[in-house]
Amino acid sequence: MANRPVFVTSLDKRYCIRENVEFEFFSGFSDSQKKRSIQSLHQSYLKKHSDKKVLEISSKSEVELGIRLSAFNLIIKTPGGKNFSVESAFQASKVFERGGPYVDLLNVSSRQAKKDERLKNSGKIIQFFYDGLTFKTEPKTYFYNWLYINALHLYDELTEQLIDYDAFTDIAFNPQRSINCQAEAAAIYVSLQKQGLLQEALKSKDAFLDTVYPAYRKTESDEGENVQLSLF
Repeated sequence: MANRPVFVTSLDKRYCIRENVEFEFFSGFSDSQKKRSIQSLHQSYLKKHSDKKVLEISSKSEVELGIRLSAFNLIIKTPGGKNFSVESAFQASKVFERGGPYVDLLNVSSRQAKKDERLKNSGKIIQFFYDGLTFKTEPKTYFYNWLYINALHLYDELTEQLIDYDAFTDIAFNPQRSINCQAEAAAIYVSLQKQGLLQEALKSKDAFLDTVYPAYRKTESDEGENVQLSLF
Protein backbone atom coordinates (compact mmCIF):
# COMPACT_ATOMS: atom_id res chain seq x y z
CA MET A 1 0.00 0.00 0.00
CA ALA A 2 1.02 3.60 -0.57
CA ASN A 3 -0.21 7.03 0.43
CA ARG A 4 -0.41 9.92 -2.04
CA PRO A 5 -2.21 13.25 -2.14
CA VAL A 6 -5.24 14.17 -4.20
CA PHE A 7 -5.47 17.92 -4.80
CA VAL A 8 -9.08 19.03 -4.59
CA THR A 9 -10.32 22.40 -5.80
CA SER A 10 -11.72 24.49 -2.96
CA LEU A 11 -14.08 27.35 -3.76
CA ASP A 12 -12.79 29.58 -0.99
CA LYS A 13 -9.51 31.26 -0.09
CA ARG A 14 -7.81 27.92 0.43
CA TYR A 15 -8.09 27.31 -3.35
CA CYS A 16 -6.80 23.76 -3.01
CA ILE A 17 -7.18 21.07 -0.33
CA ARG A 18 -4.67 18.24 -0.17
CA GLU A 19 -6.28 14.94 0.82
CA ASN A 20 -4.00 12.00 1.44
CA VAL A 21 -5.32 8.71 0.10
CA GLU A 22 -4.13 5.18 0.80
CA PHE A 23 -4.17 2.86 -2.21
CA GLU A 24 -2.52 -0.19 -3.70
CA PHE A 25 0.67 0.86 -5.46
CA PHE A 26 2.03 -1.23 -8.34
CA SER A 27 5.82 -1.01 -8.41
CA GLY A 28 7.80 -0.90 -11.61
CA PHE A 29 8.80 1.64 -14.22
CA SER A 30 6.57 0.49 -17.06
CA ASP A 31 3.68 2.66 -18.24
CA SER A 32 1.27 -0.17 -17.53
CA GLN A 33 2.31 -0.33 -13.86
CA LYS A 34 2.04 3.45 -13.50
CA LYS A 35 -1.46 3.37 -14.99
CA ARG A 36 -2.53 0.57 -12.66
CA SER A 37 -1.39 2.70 -9.73
CA ILE A 38 -3.29 5.71 -11.08
CA GLN A 39 -6.46 3.66 -11.40
CA SER A 40 -6.02 2.31 -7.88
CA LEU A 41 -5.47 5.80 -6.44
CA HIS A 42 -8.53 7.20 -8.20
CA GLN A 43 -10.72 4.28 -7.19
CA SER A 44 -9.71 4.66 -3.54
CA TYR A 45 -10.46 8.38 -3.61
CA LEU A 46 -13.80 7.96 -5.38
CA LYS A 47 -15.02 5.44 -2.82
CA LYS A 48 -15.35 8.36 -0.41
CA HIS A 49 -16.05 11.09 -2.98
CA SER A 50 -18.20 9.59 -5.69
CA ASP A 51 -19.41 13.05 -6.75
CA LYS A 52 -15.93 14.19 -7.78
CA LYS A 53 -14.34 14.04 -11.22
CA VAL A 54 -10.63 13.19 -10.98
CA LEU A 55 -7.90 13.86 -13.53
CA GLU A 56 -4.37 12.47 -13.51
CA ILE A 57 -1.96 15.14 -14.72
CA SER A 58 1.22 13.48 -15.97
CA SER A 59 2.70 11.85 -19.03
CA LYS A 60 1.23 8.55 -17.71
CA SER A 61 -2.35 9.80 -17.67
CA GLU A 62 -4.95 7.77 -19.54
CA VAL A 63 -6.63 11.01 -20.62
CA GLU A 64 -5.10 13.11 -23.40
CA LEU A 65 -5.82 16.29 -21.45
CA GLY A 66 -3.81 15.02 -18.51
CA ILE A 67 -0.84 14.20 -20.75
CA ARG A 68 -0.91 17.64 -22.38
CA LEU A 69 -1.08 19.32 -18.98
CA SER A 70 2.09 17.63 -17.76
CA ALA A 71 4.78 20.22 -17.03
CA PHE A 72 6.99 18.14 -19.32
CA ASN A 73 4.58 18.81 -22.21
CA LEU A 74 3.00 22.19 -21.43
CA ILE A 75 4.86 24.62 -23.67
CA ILE A 76 5.59 28.27 -23.02
CA LYS A 77 5.71 30.29 -26.24
CA THR A 78 7.56 33.59 -25.92
CA PRO A 79 6.97 36.72 -28.02
CA GLY A 80 10.51 36.25 -29.34
CA GLY A 81 9.59 32.91 -30.88
CA LYS A 82 11.24 30.62 -28.33
CA ASN A 83 9.41 27.53 -27.10
CA PHE A 84 10.21 25.55 -23.97
CA SER A 85 8.33 23.46 -21.46
CA VAL A 86 7.22 24.55 -18.02
CA GLU A 87 9.58 21.94 -16.58
CA SER A 88 12.59 23.29 -18.49
CA ALA A 89 11.69 26.86 -17.52
CA PHE A 90 11.39 25.90 -13.86
CA GLN A 91 14.76 24.14 -13.78
CA ALA A 92 16.43 26.93 -15.79
CA SER A 93 15.20 29.55 -13.31
CA LYS A 94 16.84 28.10 -10.21
CA VAL A 95 19.57 30.21 -8.65
CA PHE A 96 21.88 28.36 -6.28
CA GLU A 97 24.53 29.29 -3.75
CA ARG A 98 27.22 28.24 -6.21
CA GLY A 99 25.72 28.85 -9.63
CA GLY A 100 22.72 29.43 -11.81
CA PRO A 101 20.42 30.23 -13.29
CA TYR A 102 21.42 27.68 -15.93
CA VAL A 103 19.47 29.24 -18.79
CA ASP A 104 20.89 26.78 -21.31
CA LEU A 105 18.41 24.27 -19.89
CA LEU A 106 15.72 26.09 -21.86
CA ASN A 107 17.24 24.51 -24.96
CA VAL A 108 17.04 20.87 -23.88
CA SER A 109 14.20 18.44 -23.27
CA SER A 110 12.22 18.47 -20.04
CA ARG A 111 13.81 15.23 -18.92
CA GLN A 112 17.34 16.45 -19.64
CA ALA A 113 16.68 19.69 -17.81
CA LYS A 114 15.38 17.95 -14.70
CA LYS A 115 18.31 15.53 -14.56
CA ASP A 116 21.10 18.05 -15.19
CA GLU A 117 23.87 17.36 -12.67
CA ARG A 118 24.45 21.05 -11.94
CA LEU A 119 21.07 21.17 -10.22
CA LYS A 120 22.36 18.68 -7.66
CA ASN A 121 25.87 20.06 -7.23
CA SER A 122 25.38 23.82 -6.88
CA GLY A 123 24.25 24.03 -3.29
CA LYS A 124 21.02 25.35 -1.85
CA ILE A 125 18.43 27.15 -3.99
CA ILE A 126 18.44 30.81 -2.90
CA GLN A 127 15.97 32.30 -5.39
CA PHE A 128 14.42 31.96 -8.84
CA PHE A 129 15.03 34.23 -11.80
CA TYR A 130 12.71 34.12 -14.80
CA ASP A 131 12.08 36.57 -17.64
CA GLY A 132 13.71 39.44 -15.75
CA LEU A 133 11.78 38.73 -12.54
CA THR A 134 13.21 37.56 -9.23
CA PHE A 135 11.26 35.28 -6.90
CA LYS A 136 12.11 34.35 -3.33
CA THR A 137 11.94 30.73 -2.25
CA GLU A 138 9.03 31.39 0.13
CA PRO A 139 6.25 30.46 -0.03
CA LYS A 140 7.79 27.24 -1.25
CA THR A 141 5.28 26.57 -4.04
CA TYR A 142 4.87 30.20 -5.11
CA PHE A 143 7.16 30.39 -8.13
CA TYR A 144 6.23 26.99 -9.56
CA ASN A 145 2.50 27.62 -9.26
CA TRP A 146 2.85 31.11 -10.74
CA LEU A 147 4.85 29.73 -13.68
CA TYR A 148 2.55 26.78 -14.35
CA ILE A 149 -0.68 28.77 -14.09
CA ASN A 150 0.59 31.55 -16.35
CA ALA A 151 1.61 28.98 -18.96
CA LEU A 152 -1.67 27.08 -18.65
CA HIS A 153 -3.69 30.26 -19.17
CA LEU A 154 -2.31 30.54 -22.71
CA TYR A 155 -4.33 27.51 -23.82
CA ASP A 156 -8.07 28.06 -23.99
CA GLU A 157 -8.69 24.59 -25.41
CA LEU A 158 -7.05 23.03 -22.35
CA THR A 159 -8.55 25.26 -19.67
CA GLU A 160 -12.06 24.84 -21.07
CA GLN A 161 -11.75 21.10 -20.47
CA LEU A 162 -9.86 21.44 -17.20
CA ILE A 163 -12.65 23.26 -15.35
CA ASP A 164 -14.88 20.20 -15.71
CA TYR A 165 -12.68 18.46 -13.11
CA ASP A 166 -12.44 19.18 -9.41
CA ALA A 167 -9.75 16.78 -8.16
CA PHE A 168 -6.26 16.15 -9.53
CA THR A 169 -3.41 13.69 -9.07
CA ASP A 170 0.16 13.19 -10.23
CA ILE A 171 1.28 9.61 -9.65
CA ALA A 172 4.96 10.58 -9.78
CA PHE A 173 4.62 13.17 -7.03
CA ASN A 174 5.90 12.00 -3.66
CA PRO A 175 5.60 14.72 -0.98
CA GLN A 176 8.45 13.11 0.95
CA ARG A 177 10.82 13.94 -1.91
CA SER A 178 9.24 16.90 -3.71
CA ILE A 179 7.51 20.18 -2.95
CA ASN A 180 5.94 21.39 -6.17
CA CYS A 181 3.19 19.53 -8.02
CA GLN A 182 1.45 20.21 -11.31
CA ALA A 183 -1.76 18.68 -9.94
CA GLU A 184 -1.84 21.27 -7.15
CA ALA A 185 -1.26 24.09 -9.63
CA ALA A 186 -4.13 22.84 -11.78
CA ALA A 187 -6.47 22.72 -8.78
CA ILE A 188 -5.57 26.29 -7.87
CA TYR A 189 -6.18 27.40 -11.46
CA VAL A 190 -9.67 25.90 -11.48
CA SER A 191 -10.50 27.50 -8.15
CA LEU A 192 -9.29 30.94 -9.25
CA GLN A 193 -11.27 30.62 -12.48
CA LYS A 194 -14.50 29.54 -10.78
CA GLN A 195 -14.23 32.28 -8.14
CA GLY A 196 -13.61 34.99 -10.72
CA LEU A 197 -10.16 35.75 -9.31
CA LEU A 198 -7.93 34.52 -12.10
CA GLN A 199 -7.48 37.79 -14.00
CA GLU A 200 -6.59 39.63 -10.81
CA ALA A 201 -4.11 36.94 -9.76
CA LEU A 202 -2.34 37.01 -13.15
CA LYS A 203 -1.84 40.79 -13.27
CA SER A 204 1.63 40.45 -11.76
CA LYS A 205 3.72 38.21 -9.56
CA ASP A 206 2.86 40.36 -6.55
CA ALA A 207 -0.86 40.15 -7.36
CA PHE A 208 -0.52 36.36 -7.55
CA LEU A 209 1.18 36.29 -4.16
CA ASP A 210 -1.47 38.55 -2.61
CA THR A 211 -4.30 36.44 -4.03
CA VAL A 212 -3.09 32.89 -3.60
CA TYR A 213 -0.91 33.28 -0.49
CA PRO A 214 -2.67 35.95 1.62
CA ALA A 215 -1.60 34.38 4.90
CA TYR A 216 2.05 34.71 3.90
CA ARG A 217 1.59 38.37 3.04
CA LYS A 218 -0.08 39.00 6.40
CA THR A 219 2.75 37.28 8.24
CA GLU A 220 5.32 39.42 6.46
CA SER A 221 3.39 42.56 7.33
CA ASP A 222 2.90 41.58 10.98
CA GLU A 223 6.63 40.99 11.34
CA GLY A 224 7.37 44.44 9.96
CA GLU A 225 9.38 43.07 7.07
CA ASN A 226 6.93 43.91 4.36
CA VAL A 227 4.72 46.70 5.59
CA GLN A 228 3.80 47.80 2.07
CA LEU A 229 3.14 44.26 0.87
CA SER A 230 5.99 44.16 -1.58
CA LEU A 231 8.82 41.68 -1.41
CA PHE A 232 10.59 42.84 -4.54
